[in-house]
Amino acid sequence: MRGLFYVLTAMAVMGLAVWAYQENYKTQAAIAEVRELHGQIGAAHERISMLRAEWAYLNRPDRLVDLADLNFDRLGLLPLMPDAFGAVDQIIYPLPPILPITNPIELSYDQLKAMENDL
Repeated sequence: MRGLFYVLTAMAVMGLAVWAYQENYKTQAAIAEVRELHGQIGAAHERISMLRAEWAYLNRPDRLVDLADLNFDRLGLLPLMPDAFGAVDQIIYPLPPILPITNPIELSYDQLKAMENDL
């Protein structure tokens, strides 16, 4: 009986060792993936900062004025003046469309009076 107990204990220890070995490899793979993702995130941050710098360089006011002057004949762009802007209350917004009534409800005069009294 004691021998069986030793064999079962040894098998349990070996099974746990195999499980721990597999978990160690899974953990190492996850750590490697996280490192790779951190590298990709760093590269993306560098690319974003480079693109922002390029955008700021291309949108310099003096460069845009020169481009507007060069392409005036083709595009008809005029220089921005302070009086070229309007106020928000001058904007005419389109009215929302009036939807058709699909399920009309008929009310009697008494029902209308009861609704007015409730208000």
